[in-house]
Amino acid sequence: MYENYYGFREEPFRLSPDSRLCFPHSSYKKAKAYMQYALHRREGFVMVTGRPGTGKSTLINDLTTDLAREGNLFAALTCTQIEADDLLRLVVLKFGLQGGNDNKALLLHNLEHFLQRLHREGRRPLLIIDEAQDLPAAALEELRLLTNLQQDNQPLLQIFLVGQEELRSTVQTRGLEQLHQRIVAACHLAPLNLDAMEGYIKHRLQHVGWDGDPELSEDIYPPLHAYSLGIPRVVNQVCSRLFLHGMVEESHQLGSDDIQEVLESLAEEQLLPTAANNLESASAS
Repeated sequence: MYENYYGFREEPFRLSPDSRLCFPHSSYKKAKAYMQYALHRREGFVMVTGRPGTGKSTLINDLTTDLAREGNLFAALTCTQIEADDLLRLVVLKFGLQGGNDNKALLLHNLEHFLQRLHREGRRPLLIIDEAQDLPAAALEELRLLTNLQQDNQPLLQIFLVGQEELRSTVQTRGLEQLHQRIVAACHLAPLNLDAMEGYIKHRLQHVGWDGDPELSEDIYPPLHAYSLGIPRVVNQVCSRLFLHGMVEESHQLGSDDIQEVLESLAEEQLLPTAANNLESASAS
């Protein structure tokens, strides 16, 4: 809709992750560097945390695109309170192996044989566990045991744990000391600060062919940041609505009145984080 009105090649503010549009702000660059360092070591766990919408999936997709291009193999799965045996079965299935009715010993045997073959071929497998903060301790311990699989004194499998902020405290709980000791890198994706958010918006617009139409007033950024809390997914949601508003109003200049109208509308629909507090702050100012 609005992308056609303003002459964009595609919509710049989709809510779904898109590594083509990743913006290398300081937190993102640091997290990616830590993950690349861990991949270079080829062992242990990597932990990636962040609030929902801060770009964890985009970061993972960015890295796995490079891995796939190099002929390596990765399996990604989303876990929500799945038990240890079911998690192992799901890992086996995600790597394309049969295991529907096999017992645990046979599952482990087949998985180890598969990983050894990849090792002989010079390919490196990576297991990515999303929403890992929901896994029970027994399932996390099952993952740790998978990192014990070795060939020629080299680990056969590396694991990325991706989750929300509480994952950091989960892996430090009593009983998971050995897993915590095997984390070779831990990175946290922070929300965007005001300057980074402005750069993020312009980066995505320029990627789709924005030539200054619509003209964006500098006045839109402070309230947008206050309401979105710098969370990229929320920034996308607000910007998408702002450009839709501009199309409806047939406007080629978007300023403080436009962003305020859009933000108040989204707050009324309860589509913004801490919307009530932000509205009170805006009214008091």
